[in-house]
Amino acid sequence: MSYLRTASLILMSGFFGVAGVNHFLNPEVYLTMMPPYLPWPELLNYISGAAEVAGAVGILVPQLRRMAGWGLIALLVAVFPANVHLALNGWEAYDLPGWVLWARLPLQAVFIAWVYWTCLAKGGRREG
Repeated sequence: MSYLRTASLILMSGFFGVAGVNHFLNPEVYLTMMPPYLPWPELLNYISGAAEVAGAVGILVPQLRRMAGWGLIALLVAVFPANVHLALNGWEAYDLPGWVLWARLPLQAVFIAWVYWTCLAKGGRREG
């Protein structure tokens, strides 16, 4: 495995691990992002946090990397509506200019590509 891909795995694991744990430490941040049409926002917050932590651990285990990569991509797709909801409705709650929240929407595609390249593309799947 290349040094770049190894560094990417470590960085990605740290990113998703910290974000996942933050769902439990600071749930109010994520609850304000939740669209009102979703039921059980607290439960969904904890599920998404646990999924991020599981993905962070899974990508470091070569035998689990492929499954973790697909799981993280599915999670990134699943939370996209919450990011759109935040861009449409929530920028005042964060005391940020609206353009900042709109600018982060394309980053979801960047994160998906990063997970794909690191965990699923040839060379990232089973190599340790």
